[in-house]
Amino acid sequence: MVKIYSTPTCVYCNTLKEYLGKKNIPYQDIDVASNEKELEHMVAISGQMGVPVVDIDGDIVIGFDKEKIDQLLKINP
Repeated sequence: MVKIYSTPTCVYCNTLKEYLGKKNIPYQDIDVASNEKELEHMVAISGQMGVPVVDIDGDIVIGFDKEKIDQLLKINP
């Protein structure tokens, strides 16, 4: 399961979601701008206030780190 902690105005978040969509990778989008509980959870698992934070089956990726995301999802470039 892929969870993306994001905000509606985050350019990197939107680029990440577009990328996963093109690769047909399903994900859950969690808007931390409107959900304080999820924001607190995101900070707890990542130590970060910035978005995007990606949770791929418990592996945390900070930002749109395409290489790491491809590796964890086994996407060939």
